[in-house]
Amino acid sequence: MNPMQLTLAGLVVLMLSGGASVLAGRSAAWSARLGVFGAVAGCALGFFPAVGALAGGLSLSVRIPWPLPLERGLELGLDPLSAVFLVPMTLLGALCAVYGAAYLGKGAGRASWFHYNTLVASMMAVVLARDAVVFLVAWETMALSSFFLVIHEHGRAQARRAAWLYMVATHLGTAFLLAMFAILCARGSAGFDALARAGAALPAPLAAVLFVFALAGFGTKAGFMPFHVWLPEAHPAAPSHVSALMSGIMIKTGIYGLLRVLGFLGAPAPWWGGCLLAVGVSSGVLGVLFALAQHDLKRLLAYHSVENIGIIAIGLGLGYLGLAQGLPAVAALGFAGALLHVVNHAVFKGLLFLGAGAVLHGAGTGELDRLGGLLKRMPGTGAAFLVGAAAICGLPPLNGFVSEFLIYLAAFRGVVSPSAAVVVAGLSGLAGLALIGGLAAACFTKAFGVVFLGEPRTERAATAHEAGPAMRWPMAALACLCGAIGVFSPAVLPLLAPAVAVVMKDTPEAATAGVAAAATPLTWIVTAAAVLALLVAALYALRFRLLGARARHAVTWDCGYAAPTPRMQYTASSFAQPLTDLFAPLLRTRREHVPPKGIFPAGTAFSTETDDLFQRNLYAPLFRMTGAALAWFRWAQQGRVQLYVLYIALTLLALLLFCFE
Repeated sequence: MNPMQLTLAGLVVLMLSGGASVLAGRSAAWSARLGVFGAVAGCALGFFPAVGALAGGLSLSVRIPWPLPLERGLELGLDPLSAVFLVPMTLLGALCAVYGAAYLGKGAGRASWFHYNTLVASMMAVVLARDAVVFLVAWETMALSSFFLVIHEHGRAQARRAAWLYMVATHLGTAFLLAMFAILCARGSAGFDALARAGAALPAPLAAVLFVFALAGFGTKAGFMPFHVWLPEAHPAAPSHVSALMSGIMIKTGIYGLLRVLGFLGAPAPWWGGCLLAVGVSSGVLGVLFALAQHDLKRLLAYHSVENIGIIAIGLGLGYLGLAQGLPAVAALGFAGALLHVVNHAVFKGLLFLGAGAVLHGAGTGELDRLGGLLKRMPGTGAAFLVGAAAICGLPPLNGFVSEFLIYLAAFRGVVSPSAAVVVAGLSGLAGLALIGGLAAACFTKAFGVVFLGEPRTERAATAHEAGPAMRWPMAALACLCGAIGVFSPAVLPLLAPAVAVVMKDTPEAATAGVAAAATPLTWIVTAAAVLALLVAALYALRFRLLGARARHAVTWDCGYAAPTPRMQYTASSFAQPLTDLFAPLLRTRREHVPPKGIFPAGTAFSTETDDLFQRNLYAPLFRMTGAALAWFRWAQQGRVQLYVLYIALTLLALLLFCFE
C-alpha cells in the first residue's frame, strides 16, 4: 500500500471502530477495547505516512468518485505542511486513547469512544482535505464530535454551559469560513488548486477582506484573543484526555487552516504580518496573565494554550512580514519556529493536561488551594509534570526552548534588517516573547509548587494515590519526547524545510538555507544545556551515594514552630499577588476580605476571582443586547405546529420568488 492508501485506511479504521464501540451492547469494557484499539491502530496507520512525507518532502493526493455535491469527487492529499500537523495529531490521539480508557474507567459511556474516534478522524480529514466542501464537512464534524466530548458530564451545569458556549463560538467562526469559501468558490471550482488560481487574481481590497474572514474564522478555533472565550470554559469541563487532545491538536487546525488559505490569496500584504504579530503578542501576554490569576489547574492550562497560540502567531507574523518585505531569512525562521511550536506545544501541553487529569483522578480535585504535597504521593506524575512545566517555560535543552529560539532568531534578523517596519516588528516580537517567557516561568513555579510541594492542604490531598500504569506510560512517553526533540533539535530542523517551502511557495533548498542559519548556535546551546543537566544529575547521584547511608532525618529549626501547618504555606493567590497587582488594570481581580476583629479574632478569610476581560466587557453585554433584541420576536412563537408549517411554506415561497427573479 502507498502512503495515501495507508492514511485512508487509518481514517476507515477510526470510523469503523468508533461505530463498533457503540454497537458493543451494554458491555462498557468491550466498547472501550474496540474504541481504544481502533484509535491506536488508525493513528498508527496515519503516523508513518506522515513521517515519510515530512522526511522525504513528498506530496501525494487521491481522488475518490463521489456523488453530488462533490463535483470533483472526494479529493484528499498529503504534503509536508499537512504532515507537520498529522504527526503530533496521530501520536497524541493514540496516547490519549490509552490514557482515557484508564481515566474514564467504568464512567465511559458507549458513545464517548465513538465521539473520540470521530474527532480524531475528522481532524485528520481537515488537514488532508483538498476541496473546500470536504474541508468544511470535516471541520463541522470536528466541531460536533468535540461538543459531545465536552458535554460528557452533562449532569454538571458547568459542562453544559461550557459546551454550548463552545458550540456558539465555533459556529460563529464557521460562518466567517463559509463566507470566505463562498467568495473564493464563486470564481471557480471548490478544489484547492482552483482556489489558489482564483485567489492569485483577486484585487487587493477583496484579498484583504478574505484575510480578515480567515483570521476571524480560524482564529476562533485556534483561540486568538479576543475569540478565545470558549477555550478556558471547554477545556476544564471536558475529560482530561479530551482536554489534552483539544488543546494539543484541535486548536492547531485553526493554524493549519490559516496557513493553507492564506496561500490561496497571492502575495501577502505587509499589514497581514503586522496584524498577526499584534494578535500574537496580545494573546501571549494576556493569556499568561490570566493563567497566573487562576485557581483551577485545568483552567490555568487552558489559558496557557492561548499564550502558546500567541507565540505561534508571533512566528507567523514575522514570517509573513518577511515574505512581504523580501526578507527570506526572517520568513523562513519565523515559519519554522511557528511550525515547530505547533509540534512542541502538542507534546508538552498534552503532557500537562494528562498530568492534571492524574492529579484530578488521584486527589479528587483540581483546585490549587486544596492540593499540595503530591510529589511524595504521586512521584511519577510529579516528575512528568515538572518536565512539561520546564518545557512550556522554554528552558533548554527541552523542546519548548527550540521553537521559541527560532522565533527569537527571526525577530533578531528583523531588527537588523533595512526595513523600518520589520525593525519595529522585530523589537515588538522580542519584547513580547521575553515578557511571555518570564510570566510563564512564574506561573508554572506557582502551579508546580502549590500542587506538588509543601504539605497537603486537605485530607483528600493527604490520601492522594498515584495513577495506574495505563495513565503513567503516556505521560512518560510525552516527557521523553520533550527531551528528545530538544536534544536532537539540530537533526529535527531540516525536516521542517519542506513544510516551510510549502508556506513560502519556495524551493526546499531556499527554505533549508534559511532554517540552517539556526543550526550552529542551537547546537552549542543545546549541547551546553544537556551537559549541564547531566553534570547536575551526576553530582546529585554522587551526593546520594556518599551521604545516603549516613544522612539523618530531623525537624529543621523553624523559628520555634515545631509543627507547621498547611495554613502557613503560600496559597495560589498569595504567590501570584505581586504580579497580578502589577497588572491590576488589565486583570480587574475582585477581592473579598474578612479582616480579623477583636483581641482574640475567631477567624479571617480572603478570596480572589478574576473574570475574563473580553467575556466581561465585550461578549456578555453583546449577548445581553442580542437576547433583548430577539425577545421582541417571541410573539411569533405560539406553540402551534400549523403556524410553524406556515412559516416554512412562506419561507420556501420567498426563496422561489427570489430564485426566479
